Amino acid sequence: MPVVFIYVPDPVGDKFVASLAHPGGNITGLSNFAYGLAAKRVEYLKAIVPSLSRVALLVNPNDKENVRRNVEESQAAAEKLKLLVRPMEIRKLDEIAPAFSQMPSDKIDGVIVLQDGLFFANSQAIADLALSHRLPTITYSRETLEAGALASYGPSSIALFRRAGAYIDKILKGEKPADLPVELPTTFELLINRKIAEALGLTLPPTVLNGDSLILNPTQLPEAVDKSWKCGSTHIAIGIAQRRCRAIESTDVRPVEHHTTRRR
Repeated sequence: MPVVFIYVPDPVGDKFVASLAHPGGNITGLSNFAYGLAAKRVEYLKAIVPSLSRVALLVNPNDKENVRRNVEESQAAAEKLKLLVRPMEIRKLDEIAPAFSQMPSDKIDGVIVLQDGLFFANSQAIADLALSHRLPTITYSRETLEAGALASYGPSSIALFRRAGAYIDKILKGEKPADLPVELPTTFELLINRKIAEALGLTLPPTVLNGDSLILNPTQLPEAVDKSWKCGSTHIAIGIAQRRCRAIESTDVRPVEHHTTRRR
């Protein structure tokens, strides 16, 4: 059965495909990885909270290559902004609360959450701890924003779902997954949670409100679920890594502008 995946950061490293250009086998799809996202999160968090000076970067050291790349990228961006980024290693759930408890003594005044399954599964706990410690936090997806983060920056979930439909259409018309290159994201969103900004006593700068930001109502988002399509004798499965959606009240957020970046 042909398989179209979504939200797989490293399909080659995870051995889903032989290469991005030539997947091979009976599987292809869309990755949610793109270079430069870690740096952008540093820049956007500083733009939203100009007073920031020391930022914690939550990382899971079990994913060594991903951590190395993102730490280097984040620290390079932070240096230009005269920020200090401190990686904080978290391997399991019961290490999250102690990490936040340590932040006041380290004079941490902001948090960046690196994309990782551990942090996604515990996004609610992270958001609650960040709010209780009054720490502005930026994450990587709509779903983690909905859990209660201040902001997120990452690939558009809606764009990925729509592109998955195009892949399904091609396969149903006879193309082979092995011949369909894995697609990297081209549409990115900066999302800001107005309710959390107000709870933290933040006034959003005009440069953020008038720029490439979305302060929108997540209740409009389609819930992420596993689905399958059938056409004649052909079945296609779509694997979606992120399945959890929690809606925020419509009064929490308001629409501003959509940010799209396209490859040329």
